[in-house]
Amino acid sequence: MGILNWFRSRTAQFDAERVSDETVRWAVDKAIELTNPRLKLLPDHHKRLAPAVEAMIAFLRTQIPALPAARPLSQSAWSVDPVLRALFVSPADVARVLARADDVRALFDRFAEVEAVYLVLGMAFAEQRVFGMALHGDVVQRDVAQTSVSFSDHRTRICERDEGLLRRAIGVQLFEYLVGRALAEIGEERSERLELQGSRSLLRARLRLLQQHGPGLGSMFGEEPAPPAEQARLESELLANEQQLQALGGGESILESELGCLQRVLSQPQDCVAIEPKRLWLSPMNVVVGQSSGEAAVEVDFAVATLRGTPPIRRAFIIARVARGDLPAAPQINLADAARYL
Repeated sequence: MGILNWFRSRTAQFDAERVSDETVRWAVDKAIELTNPRLKLLPDHHKRLAPAVEAMIAFLRTQIPALPAARPLSQSAWSVDPVLRALFVSPADVARVLARADDVRALFDRFAEVEAVYLVLGMAFAEQRVFGMALHGDVVQRDVAQTSVSFSDHRTRICERDEGLLRRAIGVQLFEYLVGRALAEIGEERSERLELQGSRSLLRARLRLLQQHGPGLGSMFGEEPAPPAEQARLESELLANEQQLQALGGGESILESELGCLQRVLSQPQDCVAIEPKRLWLSPMNVVVGQSSGEAAVEVDFAVATLRGTPPIRRAFIIARVARGDLPAAPQINLADAARYL
């Protein structure tokens, strides 16, 4: 099975919660296919890569359960959920985000029996030191140093029919991201070897295609996916790229170096990615306050994903549940207004 088939079927196969020989074997095969299929030429390649994959799965088993519990996401939920009021300025903002959730709409269209969809809502998260007023007992103090938090750039990227499938899909995205990091390091190492100019360009193309074709972790937390026409072109390039990689000559030492890089990245996933649960007590103005300060505040829980790539990405996110009846209609293009700019 080629890399394109992997992209089409990945969410149904990877289970980070069940570490079986079958799961490890499957993950090893996928890591090799995504990186360089010629690694299969190395003796005992599966046996040598299996411990790194097992370490990666063990890491995922600590990350996935730390994800926040799913919460309803809708305009009506905004008025009763303090977390949503902290994440969105108004219920209209919730509606605008859901109206752009094309993947959610497509999932509802595909499965008529599904009444709710689970998704990852990614957001930019900023903390800023400000000066404001604070209540200490019955005394109001001015010019008190405080921390204000804000959430913006809300994006929905990955969705599934139930929460279990969504959590598995997140595990797949983490797996893809780690393989992508290994591929980036391999490309950098090859760039220092003049005799590998041709294969270096193939690796760069492969990394670009891996990042753009599937959702990937970067996409899950904010990057726009490639449009359909661009994806079709990338598929054609990717097929040609795989054929070139298969035919490319090279010494065994080169393959050994690539396998070593893949082993190193997969065995130390904490160096590349982290998901941290976060819980804050926020005032109605999204100012961080102490739990026992006596000020009006609500408990807001979410998670922060840190991807230590180039460039690094840090995004807040929650897992949300959207009912079919709460999904707004897709935004319509106003052709009259558009014609004014032609």
